[in-house]
Formats: sequence, structure tokens, C-alpha cells
Amino acid sequence: MTSPASTDLAPPQLSAGPRPAQGPAADEGLARRLRALACTAPLHDLDARKANLAGEYTVYAMAEVALSAIDLITLNMDFDTGADHEQIVARLLPRVAAQAPDRPAAEHERVARWVLENLINVGSVDRGFRAVYGTFGTDGVYVRRDYDFKLIEEVPGYGGGVYLRTTDEAVNVLVGALDTDVTSAQIAAEVKLEVLINRGRLADAQLAAEQARYRTVQYAETLRKTLEATRRNVRAVDWLQTVPDMIAEALDHVADRYRHENAILTNIRKARDEAEAASDAKTAEHKRRAAELVDIVKDCIRRHTQLQSRLLDAGPLFRAEQDRQAFAAPTAYTGLDLYGQLVAPTLPLPVEQAARVTDAFFARGTGLRTPASVRLGDLVDLLLTPPVEREHLGAEMPEPDLIATPDDSRFSEEQLANAMRLLDLEHDAPRRLSGLLAEARELDADLPYLVALLAVHAASPPVGTAYRQGEERLLFAVDDGTPLDDHEFGGADLIVGMALLDAAGMAAGRTEAS
Repeated sequence: MTSPASTDLAPPQLSAGPRPAQGPAADEGLARRLRALACTAPLHDLDARKANLAGEYTVYAMAEVALSAIDLITLNMDFDTGADHEQIVARLLPRVAAQAPDRPAAEHERVARWVLENLINVGSVDRGFRAVYGTFGTDGVYVRRDYDFKLIEEVPGYGGGVYLRTTDEAVNVLVGALDTDVTSAQIAAEVKLEVLINRGRLADAQLAAEQARYRTVQYAETLRKTLEATRRNVRAVDWLQTVPDMIAEALDHVADRYRHENAILTNIRKARDEAEAASDAKTAEHKRRAAELVDIVKDCIRRHTQLQSRLLDAGPLFRAEQDRQAFAAPTAYTGLDLYGQLVAPTLPLPVEQAARVTDAFFARGTGLRTPASVRLGDLVDLLLTPPVEREHLGAEMPEPDLIATPDDSRFSEEQLANAMRLLDLEHDAPRRLSGLLAEARELDADLPYLVALLAVHAASPPVGTAYRQGEERLLFAVDDGTPLDDHEFGGADLIVGMALLDAAGMAAGRTEAS
């Protein structure tokens, strides 16, 4: 018999089943880290694949060159344009040459272009990267997901040419974060920058200032993509709530950053002025750092000024695009009815008259033919090549291998005939669809579906096409607001009837066309 004390001291019984997976909220942190690793994978892959290059390139640190390229493109791209490809290559050359100064300049340029092309991912179809990672769904099942991203994009410029722009993922690689809220990250960077300046740690303050500038660029990039999507299709962007809230928050953000950056600029200049009074080496380094910080913060102020002007222009741009896209005249084009406009008027004509019509149609209907480019070598070969003997009746035509198409239609020919007989109301008054369905249900269980399909199709009859094709009768259906009372079908109880077309008018029209 077991005592109570021994019962209390017994170890807890572990469940024999597997431990359930964590929910989506707990798994989101892991997914963020996996996506962060995916964004850095193309940079590590550069060092792994440099051994495949023809030559000795192990001396180059390709990931360092890639980060420098992303840095240069981010700081040189503007709101409307990006960075010039050749200019980025030229600015990368000193970085590459510093790693191997004894190598020729042509090799340095090849390394810089190779790194830049791999960041763009020129060899792929969509010029993007893809990573696969796994998460747990709401039911605890492990699901593999694809993460598609780009680091550098080639975008067309407004004045012509192709420019380079870094994506949000590339900026996140620079600052060491992923999917970070732009506003909160910017505020944190500015506060950190002010604290470091007040404490005199200008080296760390310079790094914080550069991160703050990257976040400013990312904020402007978000607005630029929104405005581009508006220019393409104003309905694709939520201008009712999402974009106005974003613009209001961005304007408040810019106003706060102005006050913050001006205060930071005052503190930096104060530190620089204090350093000018001394002359030792440490103070000289302090002065140099302060001067560099002044340039960075001035650039941040310039970018915020540009961002503010774009934010103020966003509302008028939306209204202008809304007017342009909503009230633009539709494309004027007329459809061509080959049977009614060409075949039917032409068939009764003599061959001499019909040939003029068909020649004019096919001369303009086949489209333009691009003439072949004449080269002297091809012209000589064409003139010196002897003519090929041809058969009188031409080459023998191969016998086509015909395969009978299986009849997979739901309704048979007999059912179609019964439905058309029910709808043949030429000599009868128009009838309700409910009565036709009840009569069709007495003949066949599937026949009401065919009758309903033909009646709905007759709700918008192609009168012009039937008139041009010489039809004398046309089935029509009208909705007068009466609901359909049927156990299988719902909707309106249509009035179905048969209309007679003007045969004399059609004959006169065909005579005038001929």
C-alpha cells in the first residue's frame, strides 16, 4: 500500500505523445531570423563561388565589396532616379584595388563588375533570389514557404537610361535588421545618435548617423513605390485610409526629425569647435569625426526636405491621376464580324467583284511585314544560286493524322432539339421561365438546366450580329422584377419570347453592301 508521502514525492508523469508545435506568434521570431539569413546568403555565396572564376581571385573579399556596392547605391540614388551603373563601378575600384594592390587594374574592374552583376542576379529570369524556410501553421503542421527578394534592381529613369536602386532587403542587410518598422527604427537611431554625440563618442555616432540615413532612404522608397503604383492604377492603392494615415505619420516624422537633426547638428559643431582649440593627435581625430558627422546629418536634412516636398505633392498627384484614369476616353475600336460583314455579302457576288473585296481585306488584315535586311553577302549568294527544279503541282502534301474528338458534352442532340422546340415561340405569346421549366421537367430531368441556360443567354441577345448574319428570328428574355419560384433554380422569372427580324431591311442592307 502506498503512503500519501510517497505519492507526493513521485515524479510527474510525462506525456507519451509528441509535444505540440508552438503557435504562429511564437514562431514569427524564428521566421524573421530565417529571412534575415536568406538576405545575407547572396553575399556569402559570392565568396563561395569566386573560386569558379578563371584566375586567382581568392585574395578578394567579395562580401566586403558587395556591402560597399549596396552602400554606394543607397547613398547615391535619389527619389526619382537611381545610381548610375558605371559610376558605382568606378567608385568600387579603390575598394577592390586596396585588397590586391599588386594586381592589374583590368582585374579590379572585372571583380567590381562581377560582384555588381551577381547582386543584380543577372543570370536569373526575374533577377531575384529565392529562399525556402519552414514555419508552423495554426494547426501545428510544419509548412515550407518561399521567400522571394531582390537586393539591387535596375529601373528605368524618367530622362532615359537604366539606374540601380537598392531594395528594402538590401537596406536591412546594411543595418542588420529585417522587417523593422521604419518610423520606430528612425526614432531609435536618432536618439542613439544624440546620446553618443553628447557623450563624445563620435566614432560610434558616425555609425549611428549612417544607419539613420539608411532608414530615411527606406522611408522615401516606400513613398516612391506607393506613388508609382498610383500612377499605374489608382484603384490598387488604398487612398481612403492607408495612404492618408501614412502621409500624416510621415509628415509628423519629418517635423520631429527636423528638430532632432538641427539639435544634433548644433552639438556636433560644438564638439568640432572644442576640438579646434587643441592640437594633439586624438583631438585631430575627434575633429575629423565631427566634420564627417556634419556632412552626414546635412545629407539627412536634405533627404528629409525632399521627402517632405514629395509628401505634400502626394495628395494633388492622387487627384490628378484619379481624374486622368477615371475620365480618360476609352479606346475607340470596332469589332469585325467576318460572317456578317464579309462572307455573307461576298458569297452572292461574281468572282470578279468578290476578288476585289477579299484582296482589299487580306491586304490590310494580315498586318505589316518587316522587310529583311539586305546584306551584300546574302545578295551575292541569292544571285549566284541556281534555281531549284520544282514539281508542276508542288510538293506532296502529307496525309494528316486525324483523331476523333470525344463527345464530352453534357446534353445530347435529342435534348437540344427538345429544348429548342419548347423555346420555339414564333406563333405563341411570350411565356414565363417557370412554366417552361415545369414543362421541360416532365420530358427529362436534365432538360430544365438546358432550358434555363438558353433563357439566361437570351437575356442580352446579340441583335446586331443576328441582323448582319441574316437571321429571321431571335430568342429574347426580359426581367420584369418577378422572382422565380422553383425548387432547383433561383433568380428572376424571365419573360421568354421570339422576335421576328426585318428580313426586307436585311436584304436591302446586303444589296447596298455589295
